Amino acid sequence: MQSVVIVLLGIIGMLFGWFVYSKFIASRIFQMDDKYITPAHQINDGVDFVPTKKVVLWGHHFTSVAGAAPIVGPAIAVYWGWVPAVIWVVLGTIFFAGVHDMGALWASSRHKGKSIGALSEEVIGKRTRALFMIVVFLVLLMVNAVFGVVIANSFVSQPTAVLPAWAAIVFALIIGQLIRRNFNLVFLCLLGVVALYLTVYAGSEMPLALPKEMFGLSDKANWIIILFIYAAVASLLPVWVLLQPRDFINGVQLLVGLVLLYGAVFMFMPDITAPAFNSEVAESTPSIIPLLFVTIACGAVSGFHGIVSSGTSSKQLDKDTDARFVGYLGAVGEGSLALITIVAVSGVTLAMSPQEWHEVYSHLGAGSVGAFIQGGSNLIFQGWGIPSELASTLLAVMVVLFAGTTMDSGVRLQRYIIQEWGEIYQISAFRNGIIATLIAVACCLLLAFGAGGSSGSGGMIIWPLFGSTNQILASLTLLVISVMLIKMGRPARYTLVPMLFVLVMAFFAGILKLQEYYSAGNWLLVTLDIIVLVVCVLVMLEAWTVIKAQKQQLTPTTEEND
Repeated sequence: MQSVVIVLLGIIGMLFGWFVYSKFIASRIFQMDDKYITPAHQINDGVDFVPTKKVVLWGHHFTSVAGAAPIVGPAIAVYWGWVPAVIWVVLGTIFFAGVHDMGALWASSRHKGKSIGALSEEVIGKRTRALFMIVVFLVLLMVNAVFGVVIANSFVSQPTAVLPAWAAIVFALIIGQLIRRNFNLVFLCLLGVVALYLTVYAGSEMPLALPKEMFGLSDKANWIIILFIYAAVASLLPVWVLLQPRDFINGVQLLVGLVLLYGAVFMFMPDITAPAFNSEVAESTPSIIPLLFVTIACGAVSGFHGIVSSGTSSKQLDKDTDARFVGYLGAVGEGSLALITIVAVSGVTLAMSPQEWHEVYSHLGAGSVGAFIQGGSNLIFQGWGIPSELASTLLAVMVVLFAGTTMDSGVRLQRYIIQEWGEIYQISAFRNGIIATLIAVACCLLLAFGAGGSSGSGGMIIWPLFGSTNQILASLTLLVISVMLIKMGRPARYTLVPMLFVLVMAFFAGILKLQEYYSAGNWLLVTLDIIVLVVCVLVMLEAWTVIKAQKQQLTPTTEEND
């Protein structure tokens, strides 16, 4: 089959999601109303709560939630076959991710920009909040610790990406000031993209690298420390200074990357060499059900998105209806990236024959970012004639910048959680932004170096738990939105059905992983997995109690504009 057929079907499905389904959910179920005054205007502290144009906020939101996950997950899951991967990405984007992300953004905005963990107290109950925030903090800890390793590894293996990655920060600082002074966004788009791609070309000609050993640590370990120092500073700056413009540039960069990749498909029309359903999987390969649904998270549905939606994005929402543009269209952008990743690692651009493809994908996990960069750069070369080396640098920079923006937002979100704990438990030190940031970074570095030694790779030890934990968080976020809708007397099936599906798959995957960790004698993962599963059950029981009590009331509560 030619890849263009997959692309066309995927695009048609996502266009339906944006123009039809999201409009129905936003207007009929969430009943978004621009008369509602968002927290960005209610509080407007100039640091975290800042009214932001929806295009700029979309760039921040999308690149914060994306990271490398919509590339890594699909690139791995193709091992089971490209058909199930495509179906889950397309349907997941339309009916799961878009509703989840838009719903979390809307729900948080209607509760003074509270995080999904703190919001669960008002919607379900106080005990739920404490349980919920444990899972949220654990997911953030995993993401930050591991993405530091991912970026550091990219800098070491692809030194051509170092110059453009750091130059993007300088460009963001300049563009942030220009946006603040109401410069034309189209002009700033062109300025940011041109400047970034000039440094991409310069980086391909002038690779930069740290010494192999410095201060008694490897180059990778030193990069991890540098990245967390940067993330700590970035998380304390007002969002308009660095976070928004950096993500805005990356959002535009992604659009350029998608145009190059999708355009190359239509010009080159590569055949798919990967099997529709892989019948040659290794005996040790886990079952596609439920593992497919936790392997592809970002690009279908991801609990981390709910943290970002309710953590940073809801505090910058200018209008209530902007939640559809930012949340749902952000999910569509991720789904588009996941879809083209599947094409890049399934077509002749990666391997010329089915046999060669099976050699690349010899086992589950063999295909990842490397397969995407190789397949994507070859696709761009075949379609546009851009040299493969330059194209691979471009894609590597895209991956690094996505991971970097996720890490920026992740540390900021950890700070929010710690500050919320300070408010809840009356710990004055935790309320201080600087102290909360230092605690967040210290936790990440403690995991990185305490569990991983001088390599700084400690986050990888608990990373296997991320898939099921992240999707359990997605189901709990949908649960909070569902209970909120039930209390308002509105239909909740559009969030309850996706919640139940994701919950069953994620919980089943968590049980399977628990058996795997127990057999391997990995007691840390056994303990953490049990904690997550128990928390999930307790939150569901609390929610069911609330739903049952609500249904016994004769009249539904009405929404209050607080």
